[in-house]
Amino acid sequence: MTATGVRARPDLAPLRPVPAQEFLMGSADHEPEEAPPHRVRVGAFAIEDVPVTTAAFAAFVRDTGYVTVAERPLDPADYPGAPAENLVPGSLVFTGTPGPVDLRHLSQWWAWVPGACWSRPLGPGSSTAGRERHPVVHVAVEDAEAYAAWAGRSLPTEAEWEAAARGGLPGLPYTWGPAPEAPGERLANYWHGDFPWRADPGYGSTSPVGAFPANAYGLHDMAGNVWELTADWYAPRHPDDAEHACCVPVDPRGPAPEDSLDPAQPQFPVPRRVVKGGSFLCADTYCRRYRPAARRPQAVDTGTSHVGFRCVVRLTLPLV
Repeated sequence: MTATGVRARPDLAPLRPVPAQEFLMGSADHEPEEAPPHRVRVGAFAIEDVPVTTAAFAAFVRDTGYVTVAERPLDPADYPGAPAENLVPGSLVFTGTPGPVDLRHLSQWWAWVPGACWSRPLGPGSSTAGRERHPVVHVAVEDAEAYAAWAGRSLPTEAEWEAAARGGLPGLPYTWGPAPEAPGERLANYWHGDFPWRADPGYGSTSPVGAFPANAYGLHDMAGNVWELTADWYAPRHPDDAEHACCVPVDPRGPAPEDSLDPAQPQFPVPRRVVKGGSFLCADTYCRRYRPAARRPQAVDTGTSHVGFRCVVRLTLPLV
């Protein structure tokens, strides 16, 4: 593989190399689920330099006839107590609010929109025209894994994703270094303005991939734009740091699927994956999670208008 990356077909994003390394994963300085910081080792791999785009996902759908989770009928038995009007194909769409609101109640700016899916990101009547280079959204875990299998690639583990996002800058809070974005800088697509009702011009929605500077590994959008799915099941905290160098975990994985369930919603036994990187909705006044250590759970059966993914190839396998 060359320093400029390779790709075997025009609809796949170029791959950038990430060297095998030991790094300090997580953070003790921000959200509780990011703690404790702990050493991990990852093997060498290559990762797509941008999130999967709507154009690339469209090529996959054309080639396979794949139907995403958001486009399939729902089984009422899987969602006891859910309103009948919600038991139709659709997805969660960011709607914003007409003015300032209490930020403790996120239901004010999210809506379940029947018919919303990857090709109709705002619901019926919308399309991806003009958004071909935007990240694909409204994809569930099953959809991302189907695309990755078609591409001959995989979803990254949480540790791989974080190593890639850090770009070889150990322990720093941002993909670009130690300090937040300065006034006038444009380093990532996170919320600029008054959240969730008034975004500054050029913000408040997904942006074309690669519109913001790459990190030191040549990777774009590792901060903001869309949250990105990983291969790991979610746990509410990281494991403790190893006491001795010999015991630092190598290519670690998360817990079992059954351990990722949301204890606050036992009536919905839906496993959750880790998503990383933050999105265009991460406002400094609400969710400063556009950082490598940031993480949150994403139910495997649900897509949203701010979650996408990118793929990896582990270098013990032939590079495609």
